[in-house]
Amino acid sequence: MDVEDRVKLVARNTEEVVTLDELRNLFETTERPKGYIGYEPSGLVHLGWVITANKVIDFIEAGFDFTILLADLHAYANEKLGGVLENIRMCAKYMEHTFTALGVPRDKVRYLLATKFVEDMGAEYLEMMIRIARSATLMRIKRSLTILGRKMEEAEMKFSMLIYPPMQAADVFLLDVDVAYGGMDQRSVHMLCRDIAPRVGRKKPIAVHTPLLSGLAGVGRMDIAGKSREEVLLDTKMSKSLPETCIFVHDSPDDIRKKIRQAYCPPKDVAFNPVMEINKYLLFARDGFTLEIRRPEKYGGDLVVESYSELEQLYLKGELHPLDLKNATADALIEFLKPVREYFERNSEAKKLLEKMKTIKKTR
Repeated sequence: MDVEDRVKLVARNTEEVVTLDELRNLFETTERPKGYIGYEPSGLVHLGWVITANKVIDFIEAGFDFTILLADLHAYANEKLGGVLENIRMCAKYMEHTFTALGVPRDKVRYLLATKFVEDMGAEYLEMMIRIARSATLMRIKRSLTILGRKMEEAEMKFSMLIYPPMQAADVFLLDVDVAYGGMDQRSVHMLCRDIAPRVGRKKPIAVHTPLLSGLAGVGRMDIAGKSREEVLLDTKMSKSLPETCIFVHDSPDDIRKKIRQAYCPPKDVAFNPVMEINKYLLFARDGFTLEIRRPEKYGGDLVVESYSELEQLYLKGELHPLDLKNATADALIEFLKPVREYFERNSEAKKLLEKMKTIKKTR
C-alpha cells in the first residue's frame, strides 16, 4: 500500500485530521507508526462505538501498531459505574470482547489497562502529569473537560475531574504515539497535547477525529443559534446514560425496530438527523453496502439505494418518507449487528460479562 492509499484509509469517514500533511509525512518516514485511543470502561456499548471500531480497523490496515488504552483510572476519577474499580475493570474485559465482536482483530491490536500502564511507568507518569500541569493554565484544563462526556456546573465538579486532562495527555506522551485518535469530544485534549508538546519535551501528536453520533431524540426544538456543530453534538450525542435515546450493539431486533421507529427524523431534513447519521456513518461506511427500501407501489415501490449521497438527495427532495427510511434502516441495522449478537451468544465469558454489566448501577 502506497503513502496516498494509507493517508486515504486513515482519513476516510473522519471529521478532521490535524494535519493531513503531517500524516502524509509520517507515512513517508515511518513504516510502522504508533496510534492509540483511550476509552473509559463506563457501561454498555452503543452504536457510536461502531464508528470507533471501523476506524481502528482502518489504522491497523494502514500499518499502525495500535493501542486501545482501557482507561480504568480515568473512569474512576470521573466516577463512572458508581466509582467502583471492580466494576470498571470488569467493564474493561467486556469492552475487549465488544471490540472483537465489532470486527477489530484481537491479535493485531494491543489492549492496555491504564492501571498496568501507570504501574509500569512508575514515577515517570506522575512527573509527566506535573510537567503537563505546569505547562497549561487552569482555564485551558477546564476547556478540555468535554472529554468527560458530560457537562456540569463548577460547583458540583470534583477535583479529580481536573486531573483527568493531564492524565490523558500523559498517556499520549508516554505511549509515544504518532497519532492520537478519538471522537470530536476528544478534540480539546488532543489540541492541548499538540500545544504543550514542545514544553514537555515530547513530539506533537497528529490528531484524528471521527464524528459523534446523535442521540435518537435528535435536536428537537433545542435552540442551536450561535452554537458550533461540535457544541450541538456534545449536547445531543448518543449516550448510554440515556438508554431510550441510544441503540446498544447487542440490542434485540425488536428493540432496534422500536427505537428507530421512535427516533427523531424530520422530513426533508438531514441536519442532526440520527436515522440519516446511522446510514452515513455506519451502514454506508461499509464497502458495497446498498439500502433496500420496501414500500407499496402506490408510494413509489421498492427502491435500492447504492450510496449515502443518493439517499440524502432522495430524502431532501421529499421522495422518501421518514417511516420508509426508518423501516429500511432498522432492517439494515439488525442485519449489520447480527454478528455482535451471535458473538455474545456463543462466547460464554462475553455473555456472562454482558449480563453482569446490565446489573451494574447506571453511570451518570
